[in-house]
Amino acid sequence: MSWSKDHSIFVAGHRGLAGSAIVRALETKGYQNLLLRDRSQLDLTEEVAVKDFFNVEKPDVVVLAAAKVGGIHANNTFPADFIFSNLQIQNNVIHQSHLAGVKKLLFLGSSCIYPKIAPQPLREEYLLSGTLEPTNEPYAVAKIAGLEMCRSYRRQYGSDFISVMPTNLYGPGDNFHLENAHVLPALMHRMALAKESGDSRVTIWGSGSPLREFLFSDDLGDACIHLLENYSKEGILNVGTGVDVSIKELAELIREVVGFEGELDWDRSKPDGTPRKLLDVSRIAEEGWKAKTTLREGVVATYRWFCDHRREIRS
Repeated sequence: MSWSKDHSIFVAGHRGLAGSAIVRALETKGYQNLLLRDRSQLDLTEEVAVKDFFNVEKPDVVVLAAAKVGGIHANNTFPADFIFSNLQIQNNVIHQSHLAGVKKLLFLGSSCIYPKIAPQPLREEYLLSGTLEPTNEPYAVAKIAGLEMCRSYRRQYGSDFISVMPTNLYGPGDNFHLENAHVLPALMHRMALAKESGDSRVTIWGSGSPLREFLFSDDLGDACIHLLENYSKEGILNVGTGVDVSIKELAELIREVVGFEGELDWDRSKPDGTPRKLLDVSRIAEEGWKAKTTLREGVVATYRWFCDHRREIRS
């Protein structure tokens, strides 16, 4: 398709961590014809509502960033919710994009689609080469179904539907819930509370040994715009930094940025999850994109946002 900044672009999930970063990137680069609907205006799990939206608005481009997401605790507690909600959202948005003749769709997957045990760093071709991590398998299966939908519609109908696999995201607008958030924002919130209350210790799940890669959300937004403008191939693309750290190193960095002076206790009775999850980002590098924000820079920016929006953040 010929690309234009006048295209109408529907960003599904624009209030989430990934979606809000993509909207910021679009606006920064001069895109103004954005279609944005929150859940009260458009429930993406409802087929009729999604169909009516596409029939009326007829977007040129769709970015599918909407998803039900959470950390290990949330995935363990609500597995049925995770697989059902994500399948419903994907089925509705991708199929209605096809029926409405959308010119381009970008689907956001997740690095959790890769096998629990696989060579590191994770290359795109490792998908479905082994068993998944049990703690988030329902969510991963839903995401795998979404990228296969994009590939299938491309093969059968010639749809320009592309899929990207971001690594662990963090940044402004993240979920900082103490129970259901991912590791980085949850640790940040807990250490901030401990600092305020004068607690001397914070207990953290697991051993601290797993290695994780973290991508600042605004870098993801930049990557998505780059791919929308320049990428139209069938293969999925990893999006990450190509650098990982241990959870222990992450916790120490957050403690330093937050200014918590107490001790960190590791509860080894709790699950660690996948031992290591680092993405091979050579393919997206060949497409002309590279992450710009260091982990320290991103954590500092995220903590600044957290402090500025503290009253809005749920515990």
